[in-house]
Amino acid sequence: MTHKLTAFFTKILLPFFILSTLSLPNRYSADASTETEKTLAIIKPDGVSGNYTNSIKETILDHGFKITEELFIQLDEDHVKSFYAEHSSRSFFPSLVEYMASGPVLIMVLEKGNAIADWRALIGPTDPLKAKVTHPYSVRAICGLDLQKNCVHGSDSPQSAAQEITFFVERTSSGHY
Repeated sequence: MTHKLTAFFTKILLPFFILSTLSLPNRYSADASTETEKTLAIIKPDGVSGNYTNSIKETILDHGFKITEELFIQLDEDHVKSFYAEHSSRSFFPSLVEYMASGPVLIMVLEKGNAIADWRALIGPTDPLKAKVTHPYSVRAICGLDLQKNCVHGSDSPQSAAQEITFFVERTSSGHY
């Protein structure tokens, strides 16, 4: 292998291979009575521009999720402001809006039993620097850069998941993006 190919494998593919084979709690032992739930996943601009999209999707599928919707879009500032409205009074809001509108994102609706908690466990803590220490094989530990550029988004509750899925799926289905 050439040096560049070896470096690519070591930095990009190997961590995702390890992550995809890592057995997280309750990952494959889902009770047959477990109700299927949906959650929203976003690969943010840094994840898309860093060429992590395919590796993240493979990891998602390897962990038993089904991707039921997939939208590759460029958000404008108004849509970002609307989506992150709950953070509008926070000091980081203007930079969050600028960042999320800076490049394309991949929106996915994931489905499986315990989807919300399982996706949150798979992506790791919001802060990639903390994730590198506490959850070294999580998505954010592998591809996140900082608190804002942390590669991915995941709904944090059933209510958030329902609102976030509706925000993207209904708007795109009706042609408003």
